[in-house]
Amino acid sequence: MIGNLSRRERVMVGLALAVGIILGGWLLVVEPILEHNRSAGELVPAREQVLLQKRELIARRAALGTELEATTARFDKLAEGFLTSATPAVAASELQKIVKDMAAQAKTEVRSERILPPADRGELLEIPVEIAVSCEIRQLVDLLARLDGATKLLPVQDLKVRVVNLSQPKELLVTLTISGFILPSPQGKAKS
Repeated sequence: MIGNLSRRERVMVGLALAVGIILGGWLLVVEPILEHNRSAGELVPAREQVLLQKRELIARRAALGTELEATTARFDKLAEGFLTSATPAVAASELQKIVKDMAAQAKTEVRSERILPPADRGELLEIPVEIAVSCEIRQLVDLLARLDGATKLLPVQDLKVRVVNLSQPKELLVTLTISGFILPSPQGKAKS
């Protein structure tokens, strides 16, 4: 077929083939390489930033270790304020005993007590107890001061004060909702 073409036509076909090969080579080989270089060049600043951040972290390694130890020590100190039992029922019983002992020390009369359902507070489990005491105002202040100064973390969630006899407003009926906290066991967290 090429033999039937004139010399001029063969030159034109050769030039067309050369242009096709050059264009194909440009589009299929050179252009992808240039595009890859451009995209890699755009990533360089971001990669330099990541590298700089990682170097800063490595440089701060000792400071981060010290900070972790301080935070762990602070957490351990705060954990001393948690109730000792890991199960809600036993922790509620422990909380009831602590509150009843404090109420007796404050010379108040415990009228009733009730364990409320535990509440999940993220990593902690809140164990609330409701207790009703009969007392005078000074005894109530003494009880609240004892709760505030306790070695365990015992926040008063709710406080209701009623006067027993309106004609002699000396005796009060006080309902307190007091909470204690525990760290739930890993098995308990996995089940819930």
